[in-house]
Amino acid sequence: MNARILIAEDDPKQARLIQLYLEREGNRTLVAGDGRSALEQCQAHRPDLVVLDIMMPGTNGLDVCRTLRAGSDLPILLLTARTTEDDVLLGLDSGADDYVTKPYSPRELVARVRALLRRAGTVGAGDRKVLTVGDLEVDPGRFEVRVAGRPVVLTAKEFGILEVLAANPGRVFTRAQIIDKAFGFDHFVLERTVDAHVMNLRRKIEADVTRPRYVQTVYGRGYRLAEQVLSR
Repeated sequence: MNARILIAEDDPKQARLIQLYLEREGNRTLVAGDGRSALEQCQAHRPDLVVLDIMMPGTNGLDVCRTLRAGSDLPILLLTARTTEDDVLLGLDSGADDYVTKPYSPRELVARVRALLRRAGTVGAGDRKVLTVGDLEVDPGRFEVRVAGRPVVLTAKEFGILEVLAANPGRVFTRAQIIDKAFGFDHFVLERTVDAHVMNLRRKIEADVTRPRYVQTVYGRGYRLAEQVLSR
């Protein structure tokens, strides 16, 4: 993959295990043992992705996630021992792109990292064409979105959903289809997770989230991108 990845994990054995698996894939890794160090290393080294444990001393992983997301579209993969649906959605609402619950398979973690990097355009972006619907532009090759010329910062998962919808304006995608096409191998994603990502996406691209012009809900079916977007 050849990316620079920060591992924020306070358990040295777990951190080393993750480091070995990621480096085996050709990545360069950095390790932080607490939240404050993770933020400092992100500022100093500008990693391509962060693997972030929620339960860390001092500044916890959710606070680190919120801080990073406030100023960056850096892909963030949460590690969590909390497995309830509400806990997962809390992590996503904090700005995480994906999550892995403990105990986890290192191979699954590496696969999720690979998918996030690919979605973010770090690897394998290729020369995919710019998708345009009205004044919405989605550029998969550059991982950029613009609304009426204004750049919009999305997470990797938000971008993945928007790219799927923008490639087929007017077509309705069920939540299961969105999971398959936008998240790929990630069969653990819950349908409510899709709803959380769509809500965050709307907050960023819609002028009024209660009356979305772009990402529309088709009740009982799923979501679609409007085929024609009327002027504001």
